[in-house]
Amino acid sequence: MYGISVMSELSGIGPQTLRLYDRRGLLAPPRTDGGTRRYSEADLVTLRRITELIADGVNLIGVGWILSLEAENAALTARITQCRESADARL
Repeated sequence: MYGISVMSELSGIGPQTLRLYDRRGLLAPPRTDGGTRRYSEADLVTLRRITELIADGVNLIGVGWILSLEAENAALTARITQCRESADARL
């Protein structure tokens, strides 16, 4: 888990931008009891994806939609795999 200053250094994204992404719902790092954001490796991967999309000209609303659809697609793919494995086990 990383604090905002370490995440900023690792990602190359300024702390204010990280806070903006949090407010916009693009990232949802858990917080300590004191309210400090704690970023994970998964958040770092998400930040890299956000950076790619913005570099491609996608605005923040579009980034949110794309991240949501990618997460939904991953969940559906996992569910299909699970169903196939279950069906194969019954054969």
